[in-house]
Amino acid sequence: MQTAALLAKGVAGNAAALDAHQTLRLATLNGARAMGLEQRIGSLEVGKAADMCAIDMDTLEATPMYNPVSLLVYTRCSHRVSHVWVNGKPLLKDRKLQTLAEHEIITKARSWQEKLTAQ
Repeated sequence: MQTAALLAKGVAGNAAALDAHQTLRLATLNGARAMGLEQRIGSLEVGKAADMCAIDMDTLEATPMYNPVSLLVYTRCSHRVSHVWVNGKPLLKDRKLQTLAEHEIITKARSWQEKLTAQ
């Protein structure tokens, strides 16, 4: 979202070209519209498939918080994601994977790293 907002501002030569609220809508409902899927995804409504995440905003770098939407759009907050639900199923709870074995993923990634760096 940050890249899209900053590119729009740079191309337009106007700092107000795409504000944080417009950017969030671009990434959600308007993204679904662009794919022709706005009746199924893109907003939190009864009957639509929903992927959601909870972001911890009670952190030093988020303080003081004047505009939560701007914070989401213009800052890197992936490290503050605490919960993730995909189609209503919890995949991350209190920053812990719920359906994948983290240790196995790390072990496999390190194994591939060794194979790739040995060549």
